Amino acid sequence: MKKIFLLAIILIGATQLMAQQPATMITKLNNGATLRTDVGEVEKIVFTDTLYTLNADGDRILEANELCWPEDRLLPNLLPPASQVKTLDMSAAGLSDEERVMFCTLQGIVNRTRPRILLYNHNEEPQNTWPSAHSLTTSVVNKSTPYDMVKLFKDEIKGLVLYDKTKSEHYGNLAVTIAGLDRLLPVTEQIKNKLIANGMDFPVVEDLTQLTMTSATDIYTYLYDNYWSRCNHRLLISERPTIPYVHDIGAACGSACVWLDPRKSAEAKVLDKMLQDMTPGRDIVLGWYPEERSGVGEATKYGLSSVPADFFENTTVYSAVNKPVRTARVPKRPKLENKIYATVYISDGDNIQYCQHAMAKIFNQSGRGQMAMNWTISPALVDIAPSMLNYYYSRATNNDCFVSGPSGLGYAMPYDAHNYLYYNESAEVITPYVKLTQRYIEKAGLRVITIWDNISSEQRKVFAENCPYLYGLTINDWERQAGRLGASTTLRRLSTVPLYPCYASGTNVITDFFNRDIKNFKGTAPMFVTGQVTVWDVGPDKLVALNESLNNLSPGNVKIVRADHWFSYYNEARHLPFNLTMLEDMVATSSPGRPNADYAANGSTAQAYMWTSRSTDGTGWVQFDFNDTYKINRVVIRHAETAGLDPHLNSRDFTIETSPDGETWTTAGTFVGNTAPVTDATFTAVNARYVRVNVTDGGTDGHVRFADIEVYGSH
Repeated sequence: MKKIFLLAIILIGATQLMAQQPATMITKLNNGATLRTDVGEVEKIVFTDTLYTLNADGDRILEANELCWPEDRLLPNLLPPASQVKTLDMSAAGLSDEERVMFCTLQGIVNRTRPRILLYNHNEEPQNTWPSAHSLTTSVVNKSTPYDMVKLFKDEIKGLVLYDKTKSEHYGNLAVTIAGLDRLLPVTEQIKNKLIANGMDFPVVEDLTQLTMTSATDIYTYLYDNYWSRCNHRLLISERPTIPYVHDIGAACGSACVWLDPRKSAEAKVLDKMLQDMTPGRDIVLGWYPEERSGVGEATKYGLSSVPADFFENTTVYSAVNKPVRTARVPKRPKLENKIYATVYISDGDNIQYCQHAMAKIFNQSGRGQMAMNWTISPALVDIAPSMLNYYYSRATNNDCFVSGPSGLGYAMPYDAHNYLYYNESAEVITPYVKLTQRYIEKAGLRVITIWDNISSEQRKVFAENCPYLYGLTINDWERQAGRLGASTTLRRLSTVPLYPCYASGTNVITDFFNRDIKNFKGTAPMFVTGQVTVWDVGPDKLVALNESLNNLSPGNVKIVRADHWFSYYNEARHLPFNLTMLEDMVATSSPGRPNADYAANGSTAQAYMWTSRSTDGTGWVQFDFNDTYKINRVVIRHAETAGLDPHLNSRDFTIETSPDGETWTTAGTFVGNTAPVTDATFTAVNARYVRVNVTDGGTDGHVRFADIEVYGSH
């Protein structure tokens, strides 16, 4: 009986897929019957009907509109990479920009069926860095015969889109857009002749050389009028036509590729028509803009996230290695003292091409690990390249803290301090963006976000209500207003503090700014200073000089700490709730389990750091003694699913109990039939020293698992 698949689905083992987002494969038979199968149970899909086109490996060749794209993913689910991936060093091969764009488009078309092409272009980090981090086996296509790469996959290409770059470079983006939709290669006449010389005489399916338009406005209006309705609207590629990087994921997804300048009113109108068709809280712009602030701001008007990725390579390969993020354990912090607590942020890890290229080198500087440093990194990597996040987490020391750049899941700019302009100050528009941010910072393990450059009080409330994972927000004080920006706390939960200075170009700048407060330190109460440096001017090797320079300002009084510790101290000093499980003198005990009870509250949800009961009767408990009485009002339990395990292993029935003395217990919350990966329980504050989570019905295998538990309280 012939089967018609309504949903293209990845072929992957149950544990790996279902840990990310459980999905269903829907199969419709020709008699009208509909069958549903858990995706995780599918090991192989075999198409025997000749209506389907198969590649040499027997995989069904997918069209752009046949991808499996869950609503809660930034990018589609692609098949895992092939057992051997073909690689080509485009720089060593001496390819022109137009040839590189053609090869990246080929990569996207081929890889959407199954990733089999990896292209080297930037070559800033060692070439084996990321293939090795993603456990890929590669086979090199000779740089002397680069068109052999096209020959290997020529049967998956239907023809060519011919364009003339001399009329306008923007025809390149138009050609790439059409190519991704119809499995074509975007070529100039010169590239077409090279293909023929290499034995590949593809038919010209779309000839754009007859078009006479020359302006970006007219060319992208033509794209909008003739092809936009066929493009997916979940991903918009914004990339200069001659930069051959994220064209692969654009071609794979059937996305429009544009390069429009919002500073020009006619071009802004075309861009706005596209942005209006996208869904805030789900869809993203990937790439970059002709000018930073106007581009990010234009997307922010519509509540959309811009993920900067202008030089990010091989998205279709690295996004297909779909693994849980293995966050590092968070070190405990000492008691709050009447000291000066300082923390410094290193920017610019918010651009994912920086995470892929420059950061791979900078992170290896010998100064890293010698003092607490906060590294901005993109939460979008959770879907785009989770193994890249794991690469950095696996190498992090206790002095390395990862935080999110502006202003969460990709760039957003509610307020532009350089131009005194609010692109958006309403709660309604920013709420979907903040909810999207919450999902991804929690998966990425990022507790602090820098807002670019500031937000309204209404928007701060949106973050406080919809980003419970956050410890704090920072904003940029560019000194473009009368006086300094002030700190604030919203709903007694989320503190917002200015980076003073922001984007500093030297440790001397940090020292000078910090001393404006440190010189007034009396030692009678804690003091808090925070600032930011540009990684291009102040890497780890230079930043370590702060230890000595700040100590010279107030000998013995300055403590440079991680951002998560800094906000913990900051909130405690202001009698606000903070995570008590971060305290150094906390004592954890439990029913028989493995490893020890401390693993139930170590700040990481990674499976390697999870507490698991030894009993298989579905029961188990973990108890915390904070060695002092606090007003406790919140307990967060992250279950097995947050570590990448099957949702059926989440604890179902459990209670949260508090006690002032470890003898008399009061139930703060009872939960029955839980299926959620995270339980975030807020209740009326109670005075307690002890908290216990007691499970009476654990996972389906009888074990109780705690990926991580947090307890919030205040003095």
